[in-house]
Amino acid sequence: MENLSRRDWFKSSLGLASGLVVTTSFVNQLMAGPASEAERAFFASRKMGQKKVRLNSNENPYGPSEKAKKAVTAILTEGNRYAFNELDDLKKTIAAKEGVDPSYVMLGAGSGELLVQTGIAFGLEGGRVLSGYPTFTLLMNYAQQMSAQWDKVDLNEKLEYNYDALLSAIQSDTKLVFFCNPNNPTGTFVDTAAVKSFCEEASKKTLVYADEAYLEFMEPSQQKSMVALTQSTPNIIVSKTFSKIYGLAGLRIGYIIAHPDTLKKVAKFGDTISPSQTALAAAKASLGDEDFMKMTREKNAVARKVLTDYLAQRKMYCGDPKTNVLFFQAPKSGQEILTQLDEKGFLIRIWDYQQKEWCRVSIGTQDEMKQFVKAFDEVVA
Repeated sequence: MENLSRRDWFKSSLGLASGLVVTTSFVNQLMAGPASEAERAFFASRKMGQKKVRLNSNENPYGPSEKAKKAVTAILTEGNRYAFNELDDLKKTIAAKEGVDPSYVMLGAGSGELLVQTGIAFGLEGGRVLSGYPTFTLLMNYAQQMSAQWDKVDLNEKLEYNYDALLSAIQSDTKLVFFCNPNNPTGTFVDTAAVKSFCEEASKKTLVYADEAYLEFMEPSQQKSMVALTQSTPNIIVSKTFSKIYGLAGLRIGYIIAHPDTLKKVAKFGDTISPSQTALAAAKASLGDEDFMKMTREKNAVARKVLTDYLAQRKMYCGDPKTNVLFFQAPKSGQEILTQLDEKGFLIRIWDYQQKEWCRVSIGTQDEMKQFVKAFDEVVA
């Protein structure tokens, strides 16, 4: 299957996708982690009702920014045109920001599309893909749908990626190792020096995929990307998105940075102009909007503290989350939590990990988190 052409891929993928879309397993894999037993039971019986407070998708409740909104409105008159020039313009803007040549930048309809393409490209080779767990699973899910085996390394007791264990778990047929820092679903962050050391050692053995979707939630002085490492080795891909701190999740725009030869391998399994005019315009207007990012970080930290303070009071451990999501062991049946929170107007996620159920909660506004804490306390009382 390594010699599968793009034309053959698209022929086969039409049948593959049409078959998978209607299956429960494929729906599970499109979520930010496999659907738990509690979620399967919940969605099987759930009745659609009033609008909910969505604390289940790690969305930014404050975006898009005013700059992004104005840019989207202005570009609508070009909605009849393919975004060839705009695509190149955004690549150049991103390249200048990241300190790389534009040939090192590949855009997609959200970083999710690029994760899927990478999973397909390297999953077709068979062998293994490796990651910590729990983490954002999309790449590994698609690699499995091809030919790969997914090897998982548990997080440490602080709910952080265990990079020493991850390095030790690389085998001779490991085609790719994935990590997310800060991590989803835990929101935890590992020191940049440790991550850089891991990347340097692991990339001698296999491809390393660094998902930095949540990096901008860190303070600017802590936002140390692995992008510079792409200049010295083709064995590192760095993924970024406009879906999180920039608040453009619904517009679908993200990018990866890697050596051009590596990007060519990934590009074979996707569309070269999938981002829309509106997404490109919003992303270009948002990129480097320090005022909006600062506002989001500050409001998110205040809202997150509402929940972390509550969890500390109830002695429910959640590590040291730094982003807009956190993870803690469910104090009662996950299905009951989902059902009763749904009745109170809130949506969260339940994960299965180490034979236990865990709550994954996204951070909303301060008012939403105050309301959530009250509702959650009533549910688990």
